[in-house]
Amino acid sequence: MKESLCIRVQRQEGESIRKKLIELCVLNKDLKIRSSGKDLLIPVLTPVEGLGKLEPDLFEALDYESPLSQAPGAYELIGDIAIIDQHEENVMDIANVLLQHKNIKTVFQATSAVSGEYRTRELLFIAGEKKRETIYRENGCRYLLDVTRVYFTPRLSTERMRIAGQVRDGEKVVDMFAGIGPFSILIAKKFPGTHVIAIDKNPVAIRYLRENAKLNKINNIEIKEGDSHEEVAGITDADHIIMNLPHSAIEFIDAALGIIKRGGIIHFYAISHEDDLFAGIFKKIEEHARIAGFKATSLDQKIVRPYAPYQYNVCIDFRVE
Repeated sequence: MKESLCIRVQRQEGESIRKKLIELCVLNKDLKIRSSGKDLLIPVLTPVEGLGKLEPDLFEALDYESPLSQAPGAYELIGDIAIIDQHEENVMDIANVLLQHKNIKTVFQATSAVSGEYRTRELLFIAGEKKRETIYRENGCRYLLDVTRVYFTPRLSTERMRIAGQVRDGEKVVDMFAGIGPFSILIAKKFPGTHVIAIDKNPVAIRYLRENAKLNKINNIEIKEGDSHEEVAGITDADHIIMNLPHSAIEFIDAALGIIKRGGIIHFYAISHEDDLFAGIFKKIEEHARIAGFKATSLDQKIVRPYAPYQYNVCIDFRVE
């Protein structure tokens, strides 16, 4: 047994937290994650804040029977497809380890950042079965997708649950950049009395969004294909608006303010530098709200995940009054 710093997290959040720790390069891969009642204790190399309760404890060394514990690099797992980080160099070594796991069939590597009109990324096939479609399971929902034609990350699993936890049955929710539907499907399934309006301009994402609504037996979702500037026309009194387009959501803030009800909440995502995580972004939001005759009141400001050196994907939840 070896003493190590660890973070205590709820069991259902364990996998998403483990992946975040890998992104931050602080997961202690030599020690076994272990249970403690209803929680998991995840060993870390250095103190880390904001992901769980930090405390010391004793852990057993890994016996390396699990192939995933040996993967010598960063990757994310979507269904039975693994995608290796674009900055990794020992790609075949990582792929060979990953394919030892019975639930991983295919390995790609990202070869570009997320970019373009439809916010997708380039993927290079590395090893395994030559397939692009998979079914990903998260928070009690199933999502069919082609990893090469739509962008999806499992790293927002906890964030999607956080937003869903703020919705109440009977409310109207507008997801302005829905993709294949991870926010919309979760909320619609969790709250059958909600009216969810999901918008996206990528026709491939819309096709999978429609399939995923059927796959999850959801009939309280309205799907719109097109630019959100135009597709919000006719929508009124939204209780919640999700603006998960981190690089350019500010370009759509006026459209969102035009359909939100007084007292409604906007969940606004952005990419910001560590020197000014929230203040600069919220100042822009306040100015747009003032011009529209509203007041924006910040309810929560949080770091969602690291994005690049010194940059973070952040979310500001604010009420429009």
